[in-house]
Amino acid sequence: MPRMAGKQNNKAPDNRIAVNKKARFDYHIEERFEAGLALQGWEVKSLRAGRAQISESYVLLREGEAWLFGARIAPLPSASTHVNPDPSRTRKLLMHRSELRKLIGAVERKGYALFPLVLYWKRGRAKVEIGLGKGKKAYDKRASEKARDWQRDKARIMRRG
Repeated sequence: MPRMAGKQNNKAPDNRIAVNKKARFDYHIEERFEAGLALQGWEVKSLRAGRAQISESYVLLREGEAWLFGARIAPLPSASTHVNPDPSRTRKLLMHRSELRKLIGAVERKGYALFPLVLYWKRGRAKVEIGLGKGKKAYDKRASEKARDWQRDKARIMRRG
């Protein structure tokens, strides 16, 4: 007779380190890209501890390369004793050349913006999901907030019966 196990955890492990919720509110996201991060050793340890913040960060393209500005990775007090850490240093994004060309064309010619959406782990490597989109106007933000409130009210009405 097989033993009955307790509650099983059917959820996949959450690999997200930091989420930029503000970006979904401020921009119409049209396309998403995955990029690696060029990190130092103390930064990897801090990311494993979950000490990162990307809500005020943005992506710039310079000389055919992508750079992440404004992302804060707070150093651990135990790590980086021999290095002087800079929590908000500029970090290089690792992407394929064809993706970079596509992004350069969209940003320079069409007026799109690049911004980080999620910082997460993938097969032991830190990755960042980049959104390509245009900024919302104030009336767009009000409309999306109104639609979100209606969805919440509709779900509440359906639960009551």
